[in-house]
Amino acid sequence: MFEFLLLALLLAAAWFWLDSVSKREVAITLGRELAARWQLQLLDETIACTQIRLGRDNRGHAQLLRFYEFEVSASGAERMQCHLQLLGKQLKGWHIPPYVQPIQTAQPDSVESNVHRIH
Repeated sequence: MFEFLLLALLLAAAWFWLDSVSKREVAITLGRELAARWQLQLLDETIACTQIRLGRDNRGHAQLLRFYEFEVSASGAERMQCHLQLLGKQLKGWHIPPYVQPIQTAQPDSVESNVHRIH
């Protein structure tokens, strides 16, 4: 009886570990997509799971709700703490703090550089 209990415990631990690794890959992909959507750079693949608890999906089924934190940068000089929540494989919520978008200078070959003002 003890052997079956130990085996079940080991199988549950192996499942949890594999599930956590696959969900972290999902979180990295979603973090990259969020950063790209807001013209930010995901830094160092800094996504780390900070909390795990039970949550319920739209149908009322219990699933693991994971909270991930990651860092992004708008200019490469500063780091901003962000987070996202995964319920199963679905993005449940996210937060990126407000930031100032860096000013982009005009390229020499751009249309603006070819415009000459006539006084």
